[in-house]
Amino acid sequence: MPKEIYDVAIVGGGVSGVYSAWRLLTDGGKKRVVVLESSDHIGGRLLSVSPPQIPYMKAELGGMRILPAVQPLITNLIAELNKTATPNDYIETYAFPVDQPDNISYLRGTHLRLSDFSKKPAKVPYRLTFQEFGQTASQLVVNAIEQIVPGITAAGLTDEQRRAMAQAASFNGQPLYKQGFWQVLLCVMSDEAYQLAVVAGGYETTLSNWNAADAIPWYLSDFGVTPEYKGFKKGFQQVPLTVAERLKKAGGEIRFNAKVSGFDQTTDGAEIRLQDGSTVKAKALILAMPRRALDLIAPGSQLLQQPQVATLIGSVTPRPLFKLFTTYAYPWWLSAGVQKGRTTTDLPVRQTYYWPDDNGQPATAGRAMLMASYDDGLNIGFWDGFRPKRKRANQPGQFSEPEWFVGASEQSANADPEWLRNRAPAAMVAEVQRQLGVVHGLQFLPPVADASFKDWGDDPFGGGWNSWNIGVKSNEVKEQILNPAPGAPVYICGEAYSDAQGWVEGALQTADLMLGKYFGVKPLG
Repeated sequence: MPKEIYDVAIVGGGVSGVYSAWRLLTDGGKKRVVVLESSDHIGGRLLSVSPPQIPYMKAELGGMRILPAVQPLITNLIAELNKTATPNDYIETYAFPVDQPDNISYLRGTHLRLSDFSKKPAKVPYRLTFQEFGQTASQLVVNAIEQIVPGITAAGLTDEQRRAMAQAASFNGQPLYKQGFWQVLLCVMSDEAYQLAVVAGGYETTLSNWNAADAIPWYLSDFGVTPEYKGFKKGFQQVPLTVAERLKKAGGEIRFNAKVSGFDQTTDGAEIRLQDGSTVKAKALILAMPRRALDLIAPGSQLLQQPQVATLIGSVTPRPLFKLFTTYAYPWWLSAGVQKGRTTTDLPVRQTYYWPDDNGQPATAGRAMLMASYDDGLNIGFWDGFRPKRKRANQPGQFSEPEWFVGASEQSANADPEWLRNRAPAAMVAEVQRQLGVVHGLQFLPPVADASFKDWGDDPFGGGWNSWNIGVKSNEVKEQILNPAPGAPVYICGEAYSDAQGWVEGALQTADLMLGKYFGVKPLG
């Protein structure tokens, strides 16, 4: 007897995948829905890990926060999940601290406090113009953006209004979407100011040469106002894990370690081929995947090789992202005059976050944790000599493993398996310790108790986030890619092709667009 065909098969167990499955089962009238996840992990680029011997903290190896003021979809989702939550699975957030006046910026060998940028600007080791003098990194960029698109920084504008202004704008006689962000910034700010904005802002890729019409409203939503971030008491991964439980209760199915090699369109839907030789048949196929993951299955998927589909998939670029967490017997950074927030530097560690307790309060005694390095872009290459080779699908040969750091987790029977799976190499930990000492101006740092890291450049992710390419009209592509081959029952959603790239909000945005347009499912709220 032939196996019953699924109503919908979804490839990818990240937020957009499990959310789409849950909504199809509860509001879309679908009865048989399966999620095919290539790993044993729900959440995609959300990975919340318990550090050894610190039960009151969660290391966010992936996404770590939200901006409720400009992210209504994730805010509504959490509220909806909490309506019927038990005390054990209730999702709680806390105020996530970032920039504080006493935070350190170590730039060009100079130790600064964040307050020095406005109160003691002569200490800032950059040759700024007199108009740029005394501004913080974000102020420099916001002022430059206002010159590129006059009026876009006005108070009261919504994110949607800013996106519309940027998409319609021209600069120097060229449509803004045909120019790169770095390219236009250097027309209105000095190179010294740009370099300061990159290093003191903490990120390289946000100010790199991606589509200026998308980068400008994206930057303003994150850095252009005084942001109020929220972190998660039980870790951000609790959100997709809760959604996954809800979809299973609704009759949905999740298959782990189901690695898809490709698919074929059939007369009644699609046949998905798995690497173990088995197949799954469905009336509709949703690819809830970032660009790199789509590229990996394209050779075995004729539809994805069609020129117009390949062009849509190739409209974004994956961006590298790297995190390293270290734990200690006590919060030694208090002696450097900092309690919470982050430090920025032009050294390869780039950003260091003083990790809060699960109530958002700084660690002031007892075991404590740092996000010792938060890197993106080319800075990640610095760590290549300290770690295993990046994992690439179908990559031949074996690589020698480094000497792993041995810490408290090795002796703990209750160690989080994800912490152990992502444990850091000993040489990487030693180098991070050296740089942390330099940044904080301290001769002595206590030994690292334990360490874990994640490089999201590894397959199948290819990067921690995706950015729109120069010359792409993202407002058109984000609609077209939902059903890239019109008439075929194949759909694409995920953060990569959204207005909120790099955020869970983007994953939910594209899922809602797809569900509403092709499955008749209305957004939450």
